[in-house]
Amino acid sequence: MILNILDTDLYKFSTSNAYFHLYPLAEGTFKFHDRAAEVYDDAFLEALKGEIARLGEIRLSEQEFDYATRKIRYIAHNYWEWLRGFRFEPEKISVRLDEEGHLQMEVTDFLYKVTLYEVPLLAIVAELRNRFRGVEADESRALEILDAKIDLANAHELLFSEFGTRRRFSSALHERIVARLKERCPRWCAGTSNVYFAMKYGMTPIGTFPHEWVMFHSGVFGYKRANYLSLEDWIKVYDGALGTALMDTFTTSSFLRTLTMKQAKLLDGFRQDSGDEKVVGDMTIARLEEFGIDPRSKIIVFSNALSFPKYKEVAEYFRGRIKVSAGIGTNLTCDPGISGYKPANIVMKLSRCRMSAKDPWEKVIKISDDTGKHMGDDLEFSIASHELHLN
Repeated sequence: MILNILDTDLYKFSTSNAYFHLYPLAEGTFKFHDRAAEVYDDAFLEALKGEIARLGEIRLSEQEFDYATRKIRYIAHNYWEWLRGFRFEPEKISVRLDEEGHLQMEVTDFLYKVTLYEVPLLAIVAELRNRFRGVEADESRALEILDAKIDLANAHELLFSEFGTRRRFSSALHERIVARLKERCPRWCAGTSNVYFAMKYGMTPIGTFPHEWVMFHSGVFGYKRANYLSLEDWIKVYDGALGTALMDTFTTSSFLRTLTMKQAKLLDGFRQDSGDEKVVGDMTIARLEEFGIDPRSKIIVFSNALSFPKYKEVAEYFRGRIKVSAGIGTNLTCDPGISGYKPANIVMKLSRCRMSAKDPWEKVIKISDDTGKHMGDDLEFSIASHELHLN
């Protein structure tokens, strides 16, 4: 189900590299969460354990190393040298079913290593879930549906990227979709977050940093300056490359309040992953105008469960005011042409971290612009809400 070590999102490598260089002793735990609370059985669990065991056989090939060092040069060469020797360690992954049959899974390690487990584990669970439910994609219908989306993007000049690895229907359908995008939408599909498919189909690998990067900074430095410090550290590592900032780890309003003029000028743009697209976009434009920055020089990447018709509406709303793009995942890779099909609604997020083994563990949380995407315990929510003036 996982084709090779590059069969994951680019931001996993960029974030791993940032930990590797700035916080090599930092540790963290990633914990699985099923928002739909689906029930599984022992046969599913055993199959999952088998797929997890196979992760240990994956390694970076010479061809992949050559591609990464030539095409992803903003990630340090010594990081890719280290990745040559990296192996997933299945024994570090705790996986079980609770008494109600809900899947429980977590893994702990140095952050530069443990961050690499997230996307492969989610992709395995998502695909295995479909197999055990006896759901098979109607590939011809799925591609017809995809073609209609491509036609809409081409007709209305809707710039977007494919972001669907983590909850894809299957690796096979995912590849067919990427190949079709390459063939029929070369101008408006800016690339794919999946590094392996970017390599295979000559597309641009797309990504920046995730919520976990800001959550880590909140755990070791505190909530008040987490957004600011996480951006400063990202800039320290990438010096302006990968310059799209995720805004909603502790609400967009909190992010924009601590954003500085230097950061705003250096960044290429911003990613919206929760809340109302128009509201968030208007807030971002207003903040840029406060700095005297022309919003038309920046871009907003919308990535909150977008469909193409909804994205068309959003793009039209902002046309001429700020550049727009979209990161579209589930709507691309989990649309298998089956009436009534519902994709997995699963995530795997950082749940705790510490600067080194001599430090205490700190719980981390996420306070989204959508309440359904909040994660963490109630006490930390209370503390963060008070310190960030969210009450």
